Amino acid sequence: MHTAQEHLAGLFPEEIAGRLEAEVPPYRARQIFSWLHRQAAASFQEMTSLPRALIEELEKRFQSPWPLELVTSRLSADGTEKYLFALEDGSTIETVLLPETRRQTVCLSTQVGCAMNCSFCATGQAGFRRDLTAGEIAAQVLFVQNRLKAQGKTVTNVVYMGMGEPLANYQAVLRSARLLNHPEGLNLGARRLTISTCGLVPQIRALAEEELQVNLAVSLHAADDRRRGEIMPINKVYPLEELLAACDYYTARTNRRISYEYALISGINDSPQAAQKLSDLLQGRLCHVNLIPVNPGSGAARPSSARIAAFAQMLERAGIPVSLRKERGSDIEAACGQLRQRTLEGQG
Repeated sequence: MHTAQEHLAGLFPEEIAGRLEAEVPPYRARQIFSWLHRQAAASFQEMTSLPRALIEELEKRFQSPWPLELVTSRLSADGTEKYLFALEDGSTIETVLLPETRRQTVCLSTQVGCAMNCSFCATGQAGFRRDLTAGEIAAQVLFVQNRLKAQGKTVTNVVYMGMGEPLANYQAVLRSARLLNHPEGLNLGARRLTISTCGLVPQIRALAEEELQVNLAVSLHAADDRRRGEIMPINKVYPLEELLAACDYYTARTNRRISYEYALISGINDSPQAAQKLSDLLQGRLCHVNLIPVNPGSGAARPSSARIAAFAQMLERAGIPVSLRKERGSDIEAACGQLRQRTLEGQG
């Protein structure tokens, strides 16, 4: 069997042509890419415009269009759907579909586990196993697209906010974004792609140079180094001054507004003083604050509704654009900070 790194879902048309150079003309490679990415074909047999001999060769050499297999799925009362996938090496990852009237958003994973060890996040509790390949990342979207097209719908947005730290898997994440953005594939506009990070400064600066107009979301969660270091160990490597300087550089280079994610934890970072510090820190910056009441399963307590509202109001009065993230899928452990690697036994 081919390794996941060699999987077709992670290749551009010209790379498919190169891989099959002796067997197919370039236009056939473009057809294969279109079947994979635009049509989200679940099997080579669906690629009906290809010659039978080529379909058989693809089946022989690559096994399947996708380097992942659905193990189980769970449907939330609010319509959110979570998928557990097995990868070719037996690892598992989770992916979430967040359906709305006009948007179909896929929250995808970029690593098996996570090494960042943020205090309120379940994903890192099982540790880090490995990075995903670009094909494994893109295939999560293609799987969901295949399901949606049967309903006459399509994926409209992708957020790199599932398992793992996306910018710690920088090259594969950027490659997957370009695959999803490709005009012969799903052709998702770069501004419909959001890449999140806990604050990896060198990678934020590198992303600013990519000329790819993706959205950047930075997990902040506290506005002073002591508190943020307790919540997010990465702050001890890249403290706030360095992080904000990198974010300012990103804004200057791209003229793109940054979304700062702020998980509200009762008694930790939800006080009026914390709101004031956050306002002071972001004053004058091209930004938006996304408040996320911490979700169950982390051991952290959620603030009261009144305290959440008061925090948001302080930011608004200071002129900081703010929104409160709508809770989705917490009843199936599909909300922010709840995804984790699972064993294949006992899944239902």
